[in-house]
Amino acid sequence: MSQHKKNSDLNRVLVTGGAGYVGAVLVPKLLAAGYKVTVLDLYLYGEDVLKECRSNTGLREVKGDIRDIEVVKEALCGCDAVIHLACISNDPSFELNPELGRSINLDAFVPLVRAAKEAKVKRFIYASSSSVYGVKEGVDVTEDLSLEPLTDYSKFKAECEALLEKERVPGFTTVTIRPATVCGYSPRQRLDVVVNILTNLGYHKGEISVFGGNQLRPNIHIEDMTDAYLLLLSAADAAIDGKVYNAGYENHSVMQLAEMVRRNVGAHAKLEIRPTNDLRSYHVSSKRIKDELGFEASHSIEQAVVDLIRAFKDGRLPNSLDDPRYFNIKMMQKVNLQ
Repeated sequence: MSQHKKNSDLNRVLVTGGAGYVGAVLVPKLLAAGYKVTVLDLYLYGEDVLKECRSNTGLREVKGDIRDIEVVKEALCGCDAVIHLACISNDPSFELNPELGRSINLDAFVPLVRAAKEAKVKRFIYASSSSVYGVKEGVDVTEDLSLEPLTDYSKFKAECEALLEKERVPGFTTVTIRPATVCGYSPRQRLDVVVNILTNLGYHKGEISVFGGNQLRPNIHIEDMTDAYLLLLSAADAAIDGKVYNAGYENHSVMQLAEMVRRNVGAHAKLEIRPTNDLRSYHVSSKRIKDELGFEASHSIEQAVVDLIRAFKDGRLPNSLDDPRYFNIKMMQKVNLQ
């Protein structure tokens, strides 16, 4: 799905969090597809994440905080679409400072949406999370199931979905996507999500710790996730307005993920099974986005493992066990983000 058709009605796209894990893969794709792109980001994880794109005159970078409405308005200037990725992005990071998480993930949301409407933005794409479903044992989790978020992170994601629906008006098309856990290589690498954690430890330490093992965790390769955003930009308004879509690839158990890593790092890696009280287990269905928009993930989770191992081998991810920039919590603590 590498050839993306540009939506001729949308010229400039604001990507909040565009220098983050997903944004760093998405922004170059948007530029390659012919969009102009404005990135609004704090650049906590390095100023050079988007350096490969800087020769592109269509790229505009705004270094600033999503909570600063004046900065937001400046970033929205001339934009036709918004892809809202910026957030404090996993439960442990959230628990580190719940007030910070609330201010970024919830309190800043409606002001951003309203500023987008004022700026005459035509389309707003919101990155929610498949964690909004909570624990759903033994069922295919479709978009119609009730939301039972278990953590502040997922509660605020669910709340923003409802707030976005309230703001939707003719001419302001909104769509929500609920990604599975994203995995694989990015210029702004995260090594604090399950597949990436297992691969990092398996490759560098020869040990793969599995907490529990039977829980199902949905994942999606970062190349597929970013393709999904391009598809949501190119789709017709009527096809997506007010819609919610899951986006995942395969639902593997944590143990299957660990075995996949071991197969690729080598048999010397030891699997260690440990008890856990985190038994979240869900089987996400991505049937709706396939049936309605023709989207199907085409990169396997194993490919994400292989891509990461290649990046470790060729030196793209130095000091990957210790450098705080690969771990959201460590970096937020280091810079004392408030």
